[in-house]
Formats: sequence, C-alpha cells, structure tokens
Amino acid sequence: EPVFKEKIWGGDKLQKLYQDAPKGRIGEAWLYSAHQNGHSLVTNGEFKGKSLEELWANHRELFGHMPGEKFPLLIKIIDAGDDLSVQVHPDDSYAKTHENGELGKTECWYVLDCSEKSEIIYGINAKNQEELNEMIDQGQWKRLLRSVPIKPGDFIYVPSGTVHALKKGALILEVQQNSDTTYRLYDYDRKDDEGNLRELHIEKSKDVVSLPFVNNQAQPIIENLKDGTKSTLIKSEYFTVEKYVINGKCKIKNNQFFTLVNVVGGRGDLQVEDEVYTLSQGDFFMLSALAEDYSFKGQLDIIESHVEFP
Repeated sequence: EPVFKEKIWGGDKLQKLYQDAPKGRIGEAWLYSAHQNGHSLVTNGEFKGKSLEELWANHRELFGHMPGEKFPLLIKIIDAGDDLSVQVHPDDSYAKTHENGELGKTECWYVLDCSEKSEIIYGINAKNQEELNEMIDQGQWKRLLRSVPIKPGDFIYVPSGTVHALKKGALILEVQQNSDTTYRLYDYDRKDDEGNLRELHIEKSKDVVSLPFVNNQAQPIIENLKDGTKSTLIKSEYFTVEKYVINGKCKIKNNQFFTLVNVVGGRGDLQVEDEVYTLSQGDFFMLSALAEDYSFKGQLDIIESHVEFP
C-alpha cells in the first residue's frame, strides 16, 4: 500500500493513478518504504498487513538473507504540481555523523510524464567552494543553477552531493537509498500555509555539494530480447535500475536478493509459478528471493530495481 505525502508543491495526478489517494496537494506516494517516516504495507497473501520493515526484520529469507541493518531502497512517485525546492543530499558518511545515523541519499529519476518544454535543475556552475559560497550568499541563483530539459522516458542519475530540483509539471518515479534527509538550498522565498518562509539548510548544503559539478549521466545498455528490449539504466553500488519494454512474452530468471517492480505503461500479465496476476500502469510489487523465475506477457513497460550482490 502506498504511503501518501501532502506537500506544499503537490498536485492531483496521484489521485488519478491511485484511487485510495487522499484529496489535497499530494506530492509523493511512497510505494516501497521501510523508513520510519512512512511504512508501506503488504496488500495480499500470507503477509497481508505486515510492513516492509517487519518483513526485513523477521523474514530475511524473502530477501535471500541479504545482510544489512536497513532495507536499502525507497521508491516513490513524485507529482510536481509546482516547482520543488532546490536541494542537495549528503552521502552516507556525512549523514551518519550529522543526521543520527541516517543513510545518505543517492537517487535517480525516471520521467513518467511532464509538461511540454519541462526542465529540471541539475548541477551548478560554481567551479570551487569560494565561487559556490559567493553565489549562494549573494543569491545569484540564475548564475549558479544549471537547467536541463526533460521529456517522458528520460532517466536521470542524481548522486549525493548533486544540486537538483524537479519543476512544475513533472511526474517522476524515484528510486533512492532508504533515507529521508534533504538539505534545502533555495525555495524561491516561498511561504507555507501559515505564512512562514520554509526552513533552509545553507551551511549543510555548502558542506555536501560536490565540486566541481560532474555530469554523471550514463548511456543505457540495451539488450534485445525475443519479444522486446531490456535496458540497464544505471548500475551503481546503491541500486541497479532496468527497463523492460515487452511486446509478447518474456521469461526472467530471478537471481536477485529481491526485485521491486513498477509498471510504468501498458497492460498484461505476470506469472509466478502457477499464479497469474493482471497488470496495468501504476501497479507495483516485490518479487522475493523465493521466486525462481517469472514471466511477463502482453504490452508492458516495466521498471525493475534491485541491489547487486556485493
């Protein structure tokens, strides 16, 4: 079950995707979360009503006995009804020291939908710490921030330390480390519902920004299948994200600790052993380590996320 989050910048697209979404400016649906700020629950089967965190703590066999204190990933859909704040995330080392043992936050975005001529903020123009401090302190945001155009189907890798922001009109599938730590660098002098300026984290942001900016985008590795394609969008120490475009039938051998699956387009079926499940856009589910293989059938666009064996 998704965990819905109302945000000052949220929109109304998540209500159209998920009937149980509450009314209001819903900015995020946390689809897979074992974080203290929002626990997603199992909707069916033997573990119905259990949280993902409970499964990680008590049924590690579902995750191939993967080591680790925390479930490593958090996946959400973000609806930017308005511009999000310009922000940056710390790495594991900084977060552990300054955020009570929290993980850092490296993330990536798959663009589900966006307005025509949409842009994101991705990276900065400051070449060193002195230039960064000067531009921030003098509020030279247009000079500091890099804008990049986006379109549906784009994939953007956002390592910790990268200044970034989604802008109005974007609907994004985000795969990230299991963290809720965000340093807000600039928020367009926006006020909350009570008329107060939202909190900024200027000094921490200056601490963690990676300098100089390096564009870490990777070209997808595309593999032709019998009835479609498989594209490896990113393979990092934190997560691997793959996209399947299926026109027919595709059988996949499961050799992961777990696989988090998001249906981002089309309709079709999933078969695991003798069970068949109908799939459509917006559906999401976890394949445990106990499933030896599985098959997709139909016209489907699938995003799969997992963590590689160390």
